[in-house]
Amino acid sequence: MPAPFVCYLRVYEPLGALQGPLAARVRAGLTRGAVPVVDAGRRDRDVCLRAQLGVPPRLLPGERSDGTSYDGPADVLLAEGPGGTSGQEPVGPKTLVCPLETRPRAAAALVGFLSGETPVLRSAALPVEESVVRSRAEAVVAELGDSATHIVSATWTVPLPWFALVDPAERILVLPSDDAVTAPEAPARRCYWRMSMADALARADQGADLLTETLGEDGPSDVLRDTARWMRHFDAGALVELDYGGLVQLMDDQTLAADTSAEDVAEALEALRAGDAERAMGSYRRLRDFWAGVAAHQRAN
Repeated sequence: MPAPFVCYLRVYEPLGALQGPLAARVRAGLTRGAVPVVDAGRRDRDVCLRAQLGVPPRLLPGERSDGTSYDGPADVLLAEGPGGTSGQEPVGPKTLVCPLETRPRAAAALVGFLSGETPVLRSAALPVEESVVRSRAEAVVAELGDSATHIVSATWTVPLPWFALVDPAERILVLPSDDAVTAPEAPARRCYWRMSMADALARADQGADLLTETLGEDGPSDVLRDTARWMRHFDAGALVELDYGGLVQLMDDQTLAADTSAEDVAEALEALRAGDAERAMGSYRRLRDFWAGVAAHQRAN
């Protein structure tokens, strides 16, 4: 079964910055073993399906049948490779971790589903009364308090303003050769960027200011301001990662290698700074057309 067609914006935070029950659960999860980042989407899907297949079924993953939170070891990602650990160092306060936090993320997605879908679809999809589902989901989201989940995601496409956070030259593209694909430890196809929290916040703020000045407060500028607010929940020593995740399954190697999404956004922003609206629009059209082609897979069946 393919991985979910989901992309991710993740924060890897120093283990020492985590507090309370989450810190204890993350440490227990690391003792059990971190989830490989290439398996994160499948892990999310697995725990959600297990919740639905339980007896009795549970509304959300990571909770008991009475709706209380499961307090066992957390599923957690380790930031290995560029900007992270080598994978060989002992776990310590500076180890960069990203808890999956599937339960609150699923609750937030459920609230969005209830707010955005038609009554017919909501009725067909929900196992119990809608008011009960909404109340439960909103209560789980409220448990976050002043904190936030370490992951936000999108399906079938990448929110285009997210590319304003990255340096185009720092893309990490993993395309195993034909020989490597058959090897026992063959690396999985990946496309992602890593950046420091300071760089990500500076780019988000600068991009939002520029877009507000040139295009207004709605649309891309609003997305960047929301993203910056989310990132400010985390430690200044964190890393931010934009990962195509399961979307790489919708593109062949040649398409991934030729992808200029980050360059197109950088060029559009530079053109806006220079007052060249025509050049900015040309970059945006290339970007829009590329991701419209990817997102069209959602309607292909």
